Amino acid sequence: MLKTHPMHATLHATDLTRAKRFYAEILGLEPLQELPFALIYECGERTLFTLSESSGVVPGTFTQMSFIVDDIAREVDDLITKGVKFEEYDTEDLRTVSGVADTGALKGAWFKDSEGNLIGLVELSAEYRLPR
Repeated sequence: MLKTHPMHATLHATDLTRAKRFYAEILGLEPLQELPFALIYECGERTLFTLSESSGVVPGTFTQMSFIVDDIAREVDDLITKGVKFEEYDTEDLRTVSGVADTGALKGAWFKDSEGNLIGLVELSAEYRLPR
């Protein structure tokens, strides 16, 4: 079954050079491997994601990948100083203040990368920490 196999997210990029620059300069990430059509990144605890070249439309209307962080306010502030603009929401289900939503179980913030992918930051409350 798939439950026992590793997995990783794939995000689309219409311009891999631009995406590589964004992920390096803004997020501080360098590719683990560079292929002619994709960049593979490794993050904490050996999690992977791929930026894959695509000529299709990037669906940035929903969260495509999230980073689990310990201090969302610090991460948001750091990214803002690097020019990242966080999404603001004011709906019945979700309201952000200075880019951060607090649901009780978690705090979340969202921004778009250079390719229009919607990336999330998530800080879990103590009672909702993920098992390691």
